[in-house]
Amino acid sequence: MSEKIVLTGIKPTGTPHLGNYVGALKPLIEMSKTNKTFMFIADLHALNIIRDPKLIKQHTYEIAASLMALGLDLENAVLFRQSDIVEVYQLATLLMNVTPKGLMNRAHSYKAAMDKNAAAGLDADAGVNMGLYTYPILMAADILLYGADEVPVGADQKQHVEFARDIAGYFNHIYGETFKMPEPVIGESTGIIPGLDGRKMSKSYDNIIPLFANASELKKKIMRIITDSKLPDEPKDPDTSTIFQLYRHFADSAEIDALRGKFTAGGMGYGTAKTILFEKIDSVLAAPRAEYERLMANTAEIDAVLDAGAARARESAAETFERVRRAMLG
Repeated sequence: MSEKIVLTGIKPTGTPHLGNYVGALKPLIEMSKTNKTFMFIADLHALNIIRDPKLIKQHTYEIAASLMALGLDLENAVLFRQSDIVEVYQLATLLMNVTPKGLMNRAHSYKAAMDKNAAAGLDADAGVNMGLYTYPILMAADILLYGADEVPVGADQKQHVEFARDIAGYFNHIYGETFKMPEPVIGESTGIIPGLDGRKMSKSYDNIIPLFANASELKKKIMRIITDSKLPDEPKDPDTSTIFQLYRHFADSAEIDALRGKFTAGGMGYGTAKTILFEKIDSVLAAPRAEYERLMANTAEIDAVLDAGAARARESAAETFERVRRAMLG
């Protein structure tokens, strides 16, 4: 077990799909086997996207149940709701007093909102609330509160950790060494996980395959994958095939090589390839799917895990916040 503390958050803004599994859930579960990991469901960060509390609660359960069903080690991983930790609200408020406005002006999320408004001919700040504008400060509070050494992020999210380091630096310069300097960890790229239409799998494209779709729905989705017009006898390029690109994330190396050979040799139709993909994904996810369904039917069990995780997280959070409060207020 590594002595490093790792922190990660998952925003509950939708039902998990295969792209989420390959790109985020699976790597996080593997990482948690060798590191003490604070893993929070970022329901506060979802408030700018979802205004329906029932939906946030539902998606929170879905993410927690997914992680648990996929084998998250709850001894090493501290799984909890972000909103259950009162110190994160408190720390964010205090950090606002050392954070320059100019830093927030450079945040990707804020700049994207302004660019969108400019393209639409609107006022630069149209539709921008303070939750969006100060989003990086809340993110910094998340990162700094638990003494994280490493924060796994995608390349497009590296700025969040850089801002947390900046804010920690401002604080330490004024009040003395108080916060660790967390490091962003950019994982090995899994590449773009293609959806049914070949574009990146995304809810916004309506091309997703739900992670725990039942066998019937899973097969129906896979059979809808768009392919080219090559006939069964013709060789096919596995590297441009959505079918093969999905298959390689669920199969072992021998199975991957075997399917690649069938693509390049010709003699296999896309219908057969889709069936092979369905059978592989279904076999890998059948047991986790059953556990997921059991958990979703027993949400009190999920609540118990999240509550226990919050109690563990608060031990670290309270210690950090008290140190900050004393530094600032005496």
